[in-house]
Amino acid sequence: RLMPELPKFDDEDLKSYGDEEEELTLSPPAALMSILATQELLLENILECIPVGEFALIQPLSDEFCLVLGYLLTWKLTLAFFKAASSQLRVLYSQYLRRTKSLNKLLYHLFRLMPENPVFSGPTSEVPNKDTKTFFTEELHLDVK
Repeated sequence: RLMPELPKFDDEDLKSYGDEEEELTLSPPAALMSILATQELLLENILECIPVGEFALIQPLSDEFCLVLGYLLTWKLTLAFFKAASSQLRVLYSQYLRRTKSLNKLLYHLFRLMPENPVFSGPTSEVPNKDTKTFFTEELHLDVK
């Protein structure tokens, strides 16, 4: 609930950025970017031997699973922050992500984490002669218990 409120504070400071020759950047919340940088390093250590195009098998509830989940949830917060920002702020934030290569790292990680065949194994109603259900064809319910 807090992330959509944070860009308002940067909107007030946006007027102080003048027309300077150097490319302007603005960091999303420093605490969030600090956590993201740490998680990027940890995830890179986990996935370093897996080339892009191949996929990593992460066992549920393992330490690696928790690190990957934390990384993806941090990106979810970052995207919620971006969604709430004005277009001018989005440009400055995206320049920051370009400079730190965080978005490139996200894509590399996603392409190594995405399963080759995302078959949905959750509770579904079995209908004979129906196509295989995947995570892309079924609605996913993420209920925290």
